[in-house]
Amino acid sequence: MAERPTGGPGLRAALGTLSTPLRFLLLSSFLIPLGSFMVLPFMSVFLHERLGMGLGTVGVVLAAASLVQFSGGIAGGALAERIGLRRTMLWALVVRTAGFVGLLLALRWPPLAVGALILTCCGAALYLPANKAYLVHGVDEERRPAFLSAGNAALNAGMAVGPLVAGPFVLSSPGWLFVAVTALFVLVTAGHTRLPAPSGEALAESDDGRQGLLSGVALLPFVANGLAFYLYFHFQHYLAVYAVERASSEFYSLVLLLCFALVIVVQPLASGAIRRMPYGLALAVGFLGLAAGLAVLAVGNRPALLAGGALITLGDIVLFLKNDLEALRRSPRSDAVVFGQQRLAAGIGACASGVLGGQLYGAAEHAGDAGWFWLWAAAQCLLLPPLLVLLRRHAADIPRPHGDTEGALTRP
Repeated sequence: MAERPTGGPGLRAALGTLSTPLRFLLLSSFLIPLGSFMVLPFMSVFLHERLGMGLGTVGVVLAAASLVQFSGGIAGGALAERIGLRRTMLWALVVRTAGFVGLLLALRWPPLAVGALILTCCGAALYLPANKAYLVHGVDEERRPAFLSAGNAALNAGMAVGPLVAGPFVLSSPGWLFVAVTALFVLVTAGHTRLPAPSGEALAESDDGRQGLLSGVALLPFVANGLAFYLYFHFQHYLAVYAVERASSEFYSLVLLLCFALVIVVQPLASGAIRRMPYGLALAVGFLGLAAGLAVLAVGNRPALLAGGALITLGDIVLFLKNDLEALRRSPRSDAVVFGQQRLAAGIGACASGVLGGQLYGAAEHAGDAGWFWLWAAAQCLLLPPLLVLLRRHAADIPRPHGDTEGALTRP
């Protein structure tokens, strides 16, 4: 079935159909990262300076936490398929709230900090697939991009505001900060108890009926998502050390704010165009955007840092949304499981970027010019995506859930 040529409902019209529960869910999509990012971006400083952990230990803890938060999404999707979207979100919020309580108690007993951090990441892993699935449950294909992009915009807004609010207090008054964040999560959890269960939600009825975590995976969007996150996290992991050396920590914060603002503003406005865009074209546009942005970063001055960050963000706006939409369209599994599978791909990509990218950045620094790291990352954006063509034949052989065979990489 080919894409329909019409644009479907506009962004304002699509979002105007949001029900009260979905409006609350969008508000929660802002409040939850707001609270989380009042704490999590400062955890390296908190663990090292406040609790006295060595930097090597801190690095291992943060790597483990990131892997749990991303890749654990596949367990969150499976749990939602088993017990329902609303109950999964509630349990996830209870787990995450307990994690912030643990961070508060760690001020008295520091060894609790590691377990508390992992607990908050487990809560995030469980929550996000169910949240996104609830947001698009029963929504027609034309409105899904608007709803998903609105959720992404709320998420990025919370991530941007959280550090600004908490920065002055994280070391001077961490106890009060953790109390405030815990209280916020208690209120959000209480609000989720009032959400209705989605109508017509299908649940796994028995252990015998449960499928494997990767059963029904949409292979091409899964691999493309992992590759996109692998390349994007070169920017996410290593921009800080590069930018602070060449500009300042304040300018680095400005680059991040620009990136957040672009996601908040551009993705909802572009969501309809991204939905209509053939998958092959979306992959080409997205990876070329990443390549251009990473190459510009190699220049190393302030305008290049801003321009590079903007181009990379525009590329990931297309890639991340289109990969999710394609995975939903191609897979016969429930929406929550699909989102969980895509989170697993993201976690694998981010982890690989941390391991391989660190070696490459160290080698470039040792050679005397860290700009070569960004040029090598840009080259990967051009050299690796064509390998996705090798998946085309295999993906075409997998029956589509609605008989849809559109979306091959070379489709015009």
